[in-house]
Amino acid sequence: MPNKKKSNASEEVLARVRRICLSLPQTSEKLSHGEPTFFMRKRVFCMFANNHHTDGHVAVWIPTQPGLQATLLRSEPKKYFYPPYVGVSGWIGIELSEVSDEELAAHVVDAWKMMEEKQTKRRPAARQR
Repeated sequence: MPNKKKSNASEEVLARVRRICLSLPQTSEKLSHGEPTFFMRKRVFCMFANNHHTDGHVAVWIPTQPGLQATLLRSEPKKYFYPPYVGVSGWIGIELSEVSDEELAAHVVDAWKMMEEKQTKRRPAARQR
């Protein structure tokens, strides 16, 4: 029975992330690397991580503006962590138990905007080909 409780808790946390991510325009969800992942068109802007590789984190991984990752890691190490694979590209992990819906939404919207800007910059070049 404990596993079912854990599963229900994980579903509630994922529902929270879905509600925020899927409220944004041109957003979809797909499984990627075994975890729900949110895309703005074809670009990933948020990855849900439910104890990924048994690391103990129930979190999201999102891209951040240059320089912000180090600031967040220093300022609140209980809330933010360096995620595997994508941390090297400036992404940040956010512990979902440590962040309010409002704060999480602000981070997710910022990540979405970053991917939207990259898509917009890329589109004119693609048309010229």
